[in-house]
Amino acid sequence: MMIRKSVLTALIGTALTIGASASAFAATTFKLSHNHPRDHAVHQAMDSMAKEVRELTNGEVRIRIYPDAQLGTQRESMELMQNGALDMVKTNAAELEAFAPAYAAFNLPYLFRDKAHYYNVQEGAVGEEILASSHDSGFIGVTYYDAGARSFYTSKPINTPEDLKGLKIRVQPSPSAISMVQALGGNATPLAYGELYTALQQGVVDAAENNIPSFSLSRHGEVSKYFSLDEHTMVPDVLVISNKAYDGLSEENRAALKTAANHSMELMKKLWAESEAKERANAEKLGVKFITPNKTAFVEAVQPMYDALDETNPDLAEIVERIRAVQ
Repeated sequence: MMIRKSVLTALIGTALTIGASASAFAATTFKLSHNHPRDHAVHQAMDSMAKEVRELTNGEVRIRIYPDAQLGTQRESMELMQNGALDMVKTNAAELEAFAPAYAAFNLPYLFRDKAHYYNVQEGAVGEEILASSHDSGFIGVTYYDAGARSFYTSKPINTPEDLKGLKIRVQPSPSAISMVQALGGNATPLAYGELYTALQQGVVDAAENNIPSFSLSRHGEVSKYFSLDEHTMVPDVLVISNKAYDGLSEENRAALKTAANHSMELMKKLWAESEAKERANAEKLGVKFITPNKTAFVEAVQPMYDALDETNPDLAEIVERIRAVQ
């Protein structure tokens, strides 16, 4: 791992040198890493943001985007940013829980009443405070990107929590995600996403959970023919920037970055809805059946997670109450 990080750092340094030669007149060029292909909705949203930032700052700030995990996995990119080799990273709230505990709120099941509530939380005071909460880890959040609702999928219909009992379920490396699966009766199995197709195919895990586009684009519909729309969590992607990069901007250019980022967040909502509809249709063509369970039993099963918060995590309990109060 250390050798890989050293190589990645060297490659990034070379890319920066070449970029600086080609754009010597640009006052600032930020390197932004993410792990999706260029045709993914979030890449398109960030590309739009980069163009607007350049326009609003009259070319003083430019953002060069490196897709497809060219500069490392999501976790590696976060570490490289903390080490100063990267300026910006597109990550997600589940990953960020390890850096800033406030992000755990987005990983709690059935907290958001609907999409409108989810968006209002992100765009209000609570959402902005969570973005700022990682400052002591060396970076802050700039904006959120819609990543839909996460649901379970496997080789059989999941209509109730009983259907998950005993299943080995792949989850992200999030304590909240692990606790949720355990509360629902499953066996939580953290696993790298790139290994999941083979793990499902070979029975290393029995099930997984994700949004519809990720499920379809990763071809998981070839090995898991039932997608249960239980929509247990809405975990946003998050665009983050290092404190060093952000602090180096003028107040005017910080405002320009925030404006462009918020515009790209709105664009992402539209792009995500289109992608979700398209990929559901593609999955159905592969023979995937979409199940709509009654969520009541699922909500009741995870209630002990909330009951325990007052004692185990009072800070998170307070955030939860503030989120529930958002109209």
